[in-house]
Amino acid sequence: MLEERALAALTTLLSPDQVFTDATALIAYEGDGGLDRGRPEAVVFPRNTEEVERLVRWANEYGVPLVARGAGTGLSGGAVADRGGVLVAFSQMQAILEIDPLGRRALAQPAVINLALDEQVKACDLYFPPDPSSQRVSTLGGNVAENSGGPHCFKYGVMTNYLTSLEVVLADGRRQLLGGPAYDYPLSDLCGLLCGSEGTLALITTIGVRLVRRPPSVQTLLVTFDSVEQAGQAVSAIIAAGLIPATMEMMDQQIIQMIEPFAHAGLPLEAGAALIIEVDGYPASLAGQMEEISRLLLAYGGRDLRLARDEEERARIWLARKSAAGAATRLAPAYYTVDITVPRSRLAEMLQRVNAICQRYDLRTGHVFHAGDGNLHPMLLIPDPDDASLLERVREAGREIVRACVAFNGSLTGEHGVGIEKREFMTLMHSPAELSAMWDVKQVFDPQNLLNPGKIFPQHEANSWIEQPPRARMPAAEDPLPLRPGELLAPESEEEAAQLLAQCTARNRPVLLMGGDEQAQAPFPLPAGDGLLLSTARLRGIREDAPDDLFITVGAGTPLAEVQDWLGRRRQQLALISPWPEATLGGLVAANVNGPRRLRYGALREQVLCLTVALADGRLIRTGRPLTKNVAGYDLTKAFIGSYGTLGLLTTVTLKCWPQPRLRRSLLVPVEDLRHGLLWARQLFPLTLVASALLLCRGSQLAGRYSQQLRAAPYVLVYTAEGLAADVESELAAATSTLQRVQAPEPVVCEELSGDDLWCELLRGEGENGLRAREAYTAREATPVVVRLGLAARDLPRWLIDQQQLLAGCDLVVDVGAGLLYVVIPSATAQTAALLENLRAAVPADEGYVVVMDQPRPFAAFEVFGSPSPSLELMLGLKQRWDPQAILNRGVLLPPRR
Repeated sequence: MLEERALAALTTLLSPDQVFTDATALIAYEGDGGLDRGRPEAVVFPRNTEEVERLVRWANEYGVPLVARGAGTGLSGGAVADRGGVLVAFSQMQAILEIDPLGRRALAQPAVINLALDEQVKACDLYFPPDPSSQRVSTLGGNVAENSGGPHCFKYGVMTNYLTSLEVVLADGRRQLLGGPAYDYPLSDLCGLLCGSEGTLALITTIGVRLVRRPPSVQTLLVTFDSVEQAGQAVSAIIAAGLIPATMEMMDQQIIQMIEPFAHAGLPLEAGAALIIEVDGYPASLAGQMEEISRLLLAYGGRDLRLARDEEERARIWLARKSAAGAATRLAPAYYTVDITVPRSRLAEMLQRVNAICQRYDLRTGHVFHAGDGNLHPMLLIPDPDDASLLERVREAGREIVRACVAFNGSLTGEHGVGIEKREFMTLMHSPAELSAMWDVKQVFDPQNLLNPGKIFPQHEANSWIEQPPRARMPAAEDPLPLRPGELLAPESEEEAAQLLAQCTARNRPVLLMGGDEQAQAPFPLPAGDGLLLSTARLRGIREDAPDDLFITVGAGTPLAEVQDWLGRRRQQLALISPWPEATLGGLVAANVNGPRRLRYGALREQVLCLTVALADGRLIRTGRPLTKNVAGYDLTKAFIGSYGTLGLLTTVTLKCWPQPRLRRSLLVPVEDLRHGLLWARQLFPLTLVASALLLCRGSQLAGRYSQQLRAAPYVLVYTAEGLAADVESELAAATSTLQRVQAPEPVVCEELSGDDLWCELLRGEGENGLRAREAYTAREATPVVVRLGLAARDLPRWLIDQQQLLAGCDLVVDVGAGLLYVVIPSATAQTAALLENLRAAVPADEGYVVVMDQPRPFAAFEVFGSPSPSLELMLGLKQRWDPQAILNRGVLLPPRR
């Protein structure tokens, strides 16, 4: 019970109608949508961030746990106060604060209903893709807490793919902004780390999300099969053909027989499986997509193909899919949904395992699942919720199902979270080292364990080791490393790498991480004293290739070009690009290097599915799984993306694969002045649906036959689209029409040159100013300094106009849709330092950033990051836990030790 003085203090923080302590009123808040129960000692309803700050400070003073709650639709007990304390209900913080159509971004409070946001942005022809089944009632705050997805996540991804910023109140009562209005902030992606953390790390008060263009048209098809295996083979064939439907939802015979008497959707009761496939895009492409998909479905045993003729028929098809919960409660007063994810190619095997387990426990079940991403939801019926032995059988069956899923390299939860329900299952999926690394995160954000205590982490005593301080995990001192200062280490296995780092930590020997095998390739200067170089050059090669599951795992020292060549043989690709041919996958991930194609495929952080990382204290951890949907604990992967090797050594990287586009085509528009180029680009941006680049470039040589057609204009506007031929042709036709309307010059149409090509050319220093500098300084082998500047996409054009004089003499690439500016300074001189300082002064820290991407090696001349990020303190907290002697890339985050 709350102490009387604590309760008295609580009532002074908020108005009386914001604090509930009556026992009868508290009953309504004992549970969520799952089976677990726990009564809070009070429920409070803050109305703004200031009240949340006061509440958290109060909780610290009196040692009272706080449990965040949205709409209470969670299914894992994440919002259940099983340890008492105060439940923080955010239902009064439900305002959409801003919709920015020019920047395709929205800001909202945590209690905004998911569907309400999507409906509101629809008026701007925009789309918010995460759509969990509870979309009509679930809140954005809950979606962030559980990293929610839905039927469309196969093509569009889950909540973390759209999260750009979080305003949070930390466990000590401080307000903190993670992320912000710009994209690709340098250093760890702490905003992504909080996504899926189930309210255990901070209380969310404002959410920033990116939006995409709403597809102009959509078609929906229902098809039945004799078996789930046939349907699964058809799904794989569709993916192998290079098609990415918006949704592929499957139902097995058991669930069909539950749904049809309830929904009357016209599902054949004798069918072994039913598949709902939806495609979207330009109207001109839909018929061709559906025709190709239908041929594949028929070839793999599909029958009774039913194409929705209008929105009403489409709604009836979806009624079948969304009636599963209602149909189940018609047959039993309660049910238990097991949320698991496996690689798509293992779906049929997993279903067989689940059915065998349920038969053994005498439980009736049915399956409805996201076939495109391998997320299953076996629904175990509970005819008598008061039957303790039945509930025990249900829980034991659930545990066996999870164990089988993990054996298939899957996740124990894809979208419902761990909460109370699956916290004891975490040891089935995660090693002690991985659990301890997650606990380190908890200690950095919430050392007093006040925020949603008892969730996610196993509770039994065998895991008491996770609370050990980092120094207690350091290896015992061994004989000093027989290595000279500056010597190059190149471990051949990740285990060897972890052991080397542990020894260096024990001896306090700084280590500089690098991807190549020559000292000249080191990205930062070697620390003075007895520092060592550690290269991933031998951690190279393809470790696992899964074309049917659209992922590939490679050693971190593998060059990007090598992987792209491998995938290209089967017409697949990574959605990554680098200007530097020697760039390795580990290096690109560590530096968070994105190119123009993020407009089409999303940021680099959305391409990385999982990592293997050697921590400086010797722990070897695996972060994530090769799955689109996985919320089994903290998303540690996000902490290492952009960390510049300061938190751990990446040893393997698992990335999402995409089909190569069937057509890639570009429009090149000569531009005489910056203002017109930015104006035309802004007119084009709302069209971007399959665009992979919308750039305004200054300095490109544009060698070849296009230079004459572009009239040697100082700027070139580039619009590249890629994908299905009909979509590309439709989009470029609209773009050409828009350019005619704004009286721009007639564009040059080409398939040989893309936005990627021009971006790479300029960042390598091959633009006009870069080549001129190289000619002038041949003896000094002048290398350009490449700077990336991030601002809100809406604000970048105005900023560029204001800073024209400052940027004179530099080659430029303006990534219009992302709000990113790449500045190529011809050579490293004293004037370069002044220009860099002026750029940083011109970008307020709360609006964007300036980061140095490339400069003459070793990177000693210019600070990479400039002013510290507001969240640097949290990142340094992680470094203290994972690298207690600060041996990794010492001096990159902070000045080097003396």
